[in-house]
Amino acid sequence: MKTATLKIPLKLLGALTVLLGAATVTFLAQVLMPGDRATLILNLNTGQTIARSETELGPINERFGFDDPVVVQYLHYVGGLLHGDLGTSYQLRKPVLSVLADQVVPTVLLTLGALVVAWVLMLALTLLTARRGRTVSALGSGLEALFASLPHYWLGVILLVVFAVNLRWFPVIGGTGLRGLVLPVLTLAIPLAGFLGQVTRDEFGKTLDQPFVVSARMRGMGDTGVRVRHALRHSVLPAITLSGWALGALFSGAVIAETIFGRPGLGQVLVAAVNSRDLPVVSGVVIVVALVYVIANLLVDLAYRLIDPRMRDA
Repeated sequence: MKTATLKIPLKLLGALTVLLGAATVTFLAQVLMPGDRATLILNLNTGQTIARSETELGPINERFGFDDPVVVQYLHYVGGLLHGDLGTSYQLRKPVLSVLADQVVPTVLLTLGALVVAWVLMLALTLLTARRGRTVSALGSGLEALFASLPHYWLGVILLVVFAVNLRWFPVIGGTGLRGLVLPVLTLAIPLAGFLGQVTRDEFGKTLDQPFVVSARMRGMGDTGVRVRHALRHSVLPAITLSGWALGALFSGAVIAETIFGRPGLGQVLVAAVNSRDLPVVSGVVIVVALVYVIANLLVDLAYRLIDPRMRDA
């Protein structure tokens, strides 16, 4: 128990280190970006690309602290992050946190929906095809490999053309209701289901040969009960580990899905910020994605301990 107690602070320290690293990278990206930041801000708000005088640049440099030493700027930046201050958007002149808060809910719904659907598809493929005979097993394995190889942008376009443009089952662009969520969710979920299925299938096959599974069969438990109650619980641990990475990756993939389907969310915010060189907004999105990675991995560790009691003392 003492070892487990010591590991919790270490995991939290590792999480804080990741966040600090992300904050440092985003700060350096802003400082080392070619061009003068004060000039960029003035040109963004006037729509012109011209040189600026010291008289024009002075108030901007003073307001944002661009004239301070780099170390002082870094400490102010990190201190602001600790208080929830992600900076101010160059273009919108609004706090970055406010800009992201307005769009984070659609992205969260899309990401969590994709993760749930990916797990449903993975579990269905595993339970229905794993160790069901050579032909069925090969079919399931082939589908997983196919799903995992599909690029998000290609799959999104195909789903859009077939089910929205041709069949008109779903809105073509900008759908914010449940029907508008289906195609973007599938765009992210299908490739992820392939990855999850590949790591689960191998472990599932090994688990079916374990003594406790053989014992359950000898007691008269049917094949479905053995698969669901015994084999599945022990074989999903690799998929849970992969889900920690996947949740952050889905946030990144949401940029593509939201752009293809014209959905509101952090993806649209990021694309607009990159196009306009609104560096604080870009940095804010990076920090949010890093935070998602950290929280997801902490939740994965918790899920491990809930599913496998042996991990509680590890």
